Amino acid sequence: MLQNWARVMRESKADLAQLLTWENGKPINEARAEIEYAASFLEWFAGEAVKSYGDLIQPSNPTRPAIAAGCAVVLKAPAETPLSALALAELSLRAGVPKGVFNVVTADENTVGTGHILTSSPLVQKVSFAGSTRVGKILMSQTSPALKRLSMELGGLAPFIVFEDADIERAVDSAISCKFRGSGQTCVCANVFLIHKQVYHTFAAKFVHRVKQFRLGNGFDAATTHGPLIHDKAVARVDDQVKDAREQGGRVVLGGYLLPELRSNFYAPTVILDAHAGMKFAQDETIGPVAGLIHFSTEEEAIAISNRSDAGLAGYFFSRDVKRCWRVAEKLAVGMVGVNTGMISDPSTPFGGIKQSGFGREGSKYDLDEYTTIKTVTFSVGA
Repeated sequence: MLQNWARVMRESKADLAQLLTWENGKPINEARAEIEYAASFLEWFAGEAVKSYGDLIQPSNPTRPAIAAGCAVVLKAPAETPLSALALAELSLRAGVPKGVFNVVTADENTVGTGHILTSSPLVQKVSFAGSTRVGKILMSQTSPALKRLSMELGGLAPFIVFEDADIERAVDSAISCKFRGSGQTCVCANVFLIHKQVYHTFAAKFVHRVKQFRLGNGFDAATTHGPLIHDKAVARVDDQVKDAREQGGRVVLGGYLLPELRSNFYAPTVILDAHAGMKFAQDETIGPVAGLIHFSTEEEAIAISNRSDAGLAGYFFSRDVKRCWRVAEKLAVGMVGVNTGMISDPSTPFGGIKQSGFGREGSKYDLDEYTTIKTVTFSVGA
C-alpha cells in the first residue's frame, strides 16, 4: 500500500510540484525534489512495516510511519498550505489506502479551536506536532490531562561552525544550501554562523559571491533559485532581526531590504558581517534568508556559543581533524549533527531534537516505536 502511494506520487510529480510552487512560491525544481524526497520515505517505511518490531493528529512528516504501524491518521493541514495535504489524501485513495485511514482537516480562521478539538478527543491516542516551541507547550498542556502520547519537532537555532582547518569550498557549498534552502524556512536551516577568525574573510568573500548569484522571482520560472517567505509576519520577523543587527554594529554587505517589486513577501537574501552572539538572529530562530557571520578564536568558544540556546535540533561543523570531529560532535547539544555536510536527513536515520526543540524521532526504525505499544503476554500451558 505504501509502495503504491510512493508510485502514484511519482506519477503525479509534475502536478504536485506545480501545486507546491503555487501554494508557497518555492522554485519548481525544489518542489520536484521535495516530492521525490517524500516518496522515498513512503518506500522505506513500506519495508519497515513488514518488520514492525490508535489514532493521531500530526503534521504530514509522521504520516508514513503511523500508517506503516497500523494507525489511522488525522492530518491538521497548515492554514497557509492546505492544498498539498488534500492532494496527498487523494493520492492515498488511488494507492489503495482504505477510506478513513488517512484524513485531512483544514482550517483558517479557527485553527486553534480545531486543534483543541482534535487533541482533546478520546479517539486520539497519539499527537505529533511540528512547529514552534510556543505552540508545542500549548499542546502539551492540552494533552497532559489524558496522558496522551506526544512527540514534537519544534524550533531550532542551528549553529554552523567553520574551523580554521576546514575545506572552505565544501563549507561554502553546504552553507548555501543549509541556510537558503526554502528561502531559509526549514527547521534545520543554519541560523548562527561561527567562522574561525583565521578563515573568516576568505569564507565571507566566497559566501557573499555565491549569494549574489541567487535569482528571486516566480517559482514557475526555471531560472528562479529562491522564492518568497510564506506570509507578511515572516517578512516582518526577518526585517526586525536585520534592523537589530544594524543597530548593534553589524555590517549588512548584501540584501537587508524588502523587494516589493517582486510582490509583498519577497526579502532580499542578506549577509551580515561583524555580527556577534548578542544580536537577535543569534538568539531567536530567523526562518528567513538572513546569514550573520560571527568570528571565534577557540573551539571552546564556538561550542559555548552554540550550546547557550534552549533549542537543540541540529548543528553543523567543518574540520579536517578527525579527533576534533568526534569531540565536537559529542559536545554539541543538539539531536542531529552534520560533520562536513549540510545534509542530515534520510529515511533510515532518526530526525529530532533535544531541549526545547522537542522529543521523539522521525525516520528510522525508532519512528515506528512512536506509534506502537509494547505488550507483554505470559502464556502458561498446563500439563
